Amino acid sequence: MTSEAHRLSLAAILGGIALLALALAAWRLAVLMPPGRWWEAALHPNLDDPRDLVFAFSALPRLATAALCGAALGLGGALLQHALANPLASPTTLGVESGGQLALTIAVIFAPALAGDGRGLVALLGGGAALGAVFLCARASGLSSISVVLAGFVVALFCTSLSACLKLLNEEYATVLFLWGGGSLEQADWSVPEGLAWRLAAIGGLTLLALRPLSILTLADDSARALGAPVAATRLAALVLALLLTSIVVGAVGTIGFVGLAAPQIARLAGARLFVQRAPLSALVGAALLVAVDCGLALVLSGEDAVSVPTGAATALLGAPLLVWLLPRLRLAAAPTAPIPLAVRPGGRPVIILTFLAALLGLAVVIALAVGRDAGGMTLASLPELAAFAPWRVPRTLVAATAGAMLAVTGLLLQRMTGNPLASPEVLGIGAGVAFGIALGLTAFPTAGAAGLLLVGAAGAAGATAILIAFGARSRFQPEHILLAGIALTSLLDVFVLAFFARGDLRTAQLLGFISGSTYRAGWSEAWTGLAAAALLVPCALLLSRILDLLPLGDPTARALGLPLARTRLALTGLVAMLTAAGILLAGPLSFVGLMGPHLARFLGLRRAFGAVIGAALIGALVMVTADWIARIAIFPRQLPAGLVAALIGLPYLLRHLGRRAG
Repeated sequence: MTSEAHRLSLAAILGGIALLALALAAWRLAVLMPPGRWWEAALHPNLDDPRDLVFAFSALPRLATAALCGAALGLGGALLQHALANPLASPTTLGVESGGQLALTIAVIFAPALAGDGRGLVALLGGGAALGAVFLCARASGLSSISVVLAGFVVALFCTSLSACLKLLNEEYATVLFLWGGGSLEQADWSVPEGLAWRLAAIGGLTLLALRPLSILTLADDSARALGAPVAATRLAALVLALLLTSIVVGAVGTIGFVGLAAPQIARLAGARLFVQRAPLSALVGAALLVAVDCGLALVLSGEDAVSVPTGAATALLGAPLLVWLLPRLRLAAAPTAPIPLAVRPGGRPVIILTFLAALLGLAVVIALAVGRDAGGMTLASLPELAAFAPWRVPRTLVAATAGAMLAVTGLLLQRMTGNPLASPEVLGIGAGVAFGIALGLTAFPTAGAAGLLLVGAAGAAGATAILIAFGARSRFQPEHILLAGIALTSLLDVFVLAFFARGDLRTAQLLGFISGSTYRAGWSEAWTGLAAAALLVPCALLLSRILDLLPLGDPTARALGLPLARTRLALTGLVAMLTAAGILLAGPLSFVGLMGPHLARFLGLRRAFGAVIGAALIGALVMVTADWIARIAIFPRQLPAGLVAALIGLPYLLRHLGRRAG
């Protein structure tokens, strides 16, 4: 491309985005106030006229807030992508926003004083901790693009699960936190945009001054060091600036998804190859994108609907398709296929290990059925009491066990397919499909019973699976593309689920209980369904054990041994989808058993796929049965969701081992 054509391309793309944002903003303001009165209403509003008050103290501050937040996230995303040399890096995909939001949720509930003027600092600490966890987790897989994004998604899911647990236990804050967590730009005065303006001016000014020193990161590390550049310090400075930019946005308005991913990519597409060009253009594009999304949302929706769908959630409608569009155009560095980032105990005999796991599972089931808690403390049920408790305790224990087994086997299949130790059913988008189906069912059929909700949830899972397989067929079922397509699908469907939550409907408790992995409503029908699904699907994984032993050897070796990779991956994707749908319908999408089970099975020495499938199933069942028992007794007489307990106990343990391996 010639320099003249390059400039024309840049001007056309950026001009089109800017014109779209200006047109939508003008249209939005014209709906509220005739254009002839804009200047007067902005500078000298009539305090007795409600239209003037809305225009001057709500619409204009909201417009300014959208522009400032978009600019901060666009610049922050450009810094992250440049510092990590990863085109998929952004505050959303790296879990920075979710970490900041979790920290703010904790502050709102337990230290309200910090949720005032100290919100930015709280969000900074939470986002920094989340980013550190991502690096700790992804270092074990070589910090490849796919590994960093999967680690970010896992950490974000963990932060989301902990936030959901806090909201369940503090229902009086739930609606406000859901609305704020979704990135609501609603304003009542100029205080928020004024605070954002001076903070963005300070941090943005530092970034602009550092553009040329930061450009050295374009070179390979060895080349930069040969020129005398402090590579580590420069990269750290870029990450700190990105964290600061993200934290001021999260502290002011909550989570704004995907603007930090989209803006730098659009700037790059427009021809901004150099970082000194891409950084300021990313800020401008981010501002225009968020203004366009916010004004478009306000024009499409009105009244209560406009308030109940936060702008930050709606940006996923932009970001998720962008991620899908980017996948075929990215040269993703996949994680190595052979190693698993946990130590393997040598010399273990599979029969002994599996017998030991089965005995532990049996002990956990006995404890779950016999040991409880009442107002006087812990109790041990007698035989007559066991018979009396059986209609309640046995079904939920069976549901927990079968769901845990299926999700753990799913995780093992995914990790063997992709060679990536961070692959798990939580990232496939099927859980989001189930949640979307249930939310749709609760909206369309408010009086639907458990069977009806199970049916619409299954329909949502089927739809998500069909989309996943259709997309996988386009890339010949390349595992990395399937995983990232699942992340995009999850983000897209979560927009509608969050909108359902933000309405403050009493039915949100049902959906929140499902998402959190609640088993306290489980009955015999769910128990028999879980047993039937596990009995049918887990043996299918055992029949594929030879294939699962070949896949980690790499594509060339697998082809040389006569394995038809495309058909094999299609079959495995279908089995994974069915296992995920069944497990998530029973126990919710946030248990992380699918991530923990395979790692712990390998840690115990189960190398071959046949033994690893059985071991992962036993470990998954053991974790979920134990989590369900803890959830039942921990805060008696109230109960915690078993899926959240499993996530809160198991994921930090896994991160600890991943970090030890990385070290």
